[in-house]
Amino acid sequence: MAKRTTSDLGAKQSSELSLKTVLKVSVLSFAMFGASILFPSSAALAQDTSRQFSAIAGEKVAEAQSHAEAEAFESALGLLNTTLTLPDLTAYERSTIYQMLGQYHYEIERFEDSIAAFQSAIQAGGLLPQEVDKIELSIAQLMIGNGQYREGAERLEKSLNKMGRENLQYVELLIQAWVQADDYQRALPWAEYFFVHTSPKSRKHYDLLNFLYNSLNQTDKQIDLVEQMVSQWPEDKNLWSIWASILANNGQEEEAFEVNKMFYLGGGDLDEPELLKIVQYYSFYDTPYQAAQILETEMLRKRITRTPETLMQLSDLFRQAREYDRAIPILAELAKTTGKAKPFADWGEALYNQGDCDAAEKAFTEAINRGYDAGKSWMLIANCRYDQSAKLDRLDCSMTEDQVKAAPISLARARAVQAFEKVPQTSGEYDNAKKWLAFIDSERAAFDRRCGFEIMTTGITCIDEIMRAYDAVFISGKFKLDNADVCMAYKDEYDAKYRNGLAKR
Repeated sequence: MAKRTTSDLGAKQSSELSLKTVLKVSVLSFAMFGASILFPSSAALAQDTSRQFSAIAGEKVAEAQSHAEAEAFESALGLLNTTLTLPDLTAYERSTIYQMLGQYHYEIERFEDSIAAFQSAIQAGGLLPQEVDKIELSIAQLMIGNGQYREGAERLEKSLNKMGRENLQYVELLIQAWVQADDYQRALPWAEYFFVHTSPKSRKHYDLLNFLYNSLNQTDKQIDLVEQMVSQWPEDKNLWSIWASILANNGQEEEAFEVNKMFYLGGGDLDEPELLKIVQYYSFYDTPYQAAQILETEMLRKRITRTPETLMQLSDLFRQAREYDRAIPILAELAKTTGKAKPFADWGEALYNQGDCDAAEKAFTEAINRGYDAGKSWMLIANCRYDQSAKLDRLDCSMTEDQVKAAPISLARARAVQAFEKVPQTSGEYDNAKKWLAFIDSERAAFDRRCGFEIMTTGITCIDEIMRAYDAVFISGKFKLDNADVCMAYKDEYDAKYRNGLAKR
């Protein structure tokens, strides 16, 4: 179920005001209804003489009505109760007197007595069917007004199903009664009917339906409704927040992100925590560069405070986006102003990723001096040195041993070895450092093997070349090597081994 919002909870509170408003109007309907009973038209009298008061009863009832008009309701009630003791009262007379009792009890806020009197009016049997319907409607309203929400709502619902739903005022009252009874399932169909048939609609109509959808976990309907609300009240950031929250709680995190993004890009008025939330959204959905841009922009606008924490967040976002050139000056500022190890280490790592090994080493050295992990620091320094060496000219088998030792790549490899050897044995990086050292040794061994094999194969090839050149002397009269630059180095060896004996003979 989606989290209750302030708007949702306010919808139920506002229902109490709606109840009071509707019930206040109903007081007038009671008075008008009572007057029409006491003074029926002459045509009605001619048609039905049973619906008339006797002289004695009529006189007492008229006197009671005069007291009520003077707001002397207690004396009016006394007169009516006395009238009920008269013999031979007709059903019509008793029903009418009970209606008046109900009305006057209501006027002095004796709701239980008012309800009982109206029920007695129906039981007396003197009312026409349409009059009974109206009294039933009045009883339902009184019960709701008296806090008997469920019983009143059931009676009102029954009346509306019988009489029709054209009077939206009663439909609204029924919705509010079910809401107050916490029976949102019974309230919802009436609320949807009321929403469709109400024009123009105000914010309270949307809020009530939103409250019900939220309470009943009808997420799809709520999302559609809140989207409509946002289009009508785009300046209400609470609605945007509700919309995003519903989507997120429904597992639609990316859609929630898009909602927050739309509000921000649309110029929504956000405070600092809300702006930081937008930054977090961008970061979470793997758009760190955009997150960094927002954070940097809002710090310049001074809507986000420039603190060591926000600067660190900004540098982290730029590093995640591989924008190391943007992160380095921020980290340099943090390292120098805070003097803490972590900013120096992060600064060193950013410099390492930019390939600036000397500057990275200085930053890491400062980090180590301030207590940062020496193993991790020396591993990164060593890796940087090795990576730089890989960009240098490779060794060649034609080099002498002294040339090999003095070659730039050999010197750079030696510096990398020195750094790997500085990784402490107690560090978690120690095993990795040993593997790197073994790898560098194996590289040199592989070079030596390659050169040895190359020398061997070259010697074999040259011996064959020299032999063919001697054989050709018989035809051309002179000794000539095609690959003289390489193979002449093997001629003395060949002659000593294969030609000197022939010369002696």
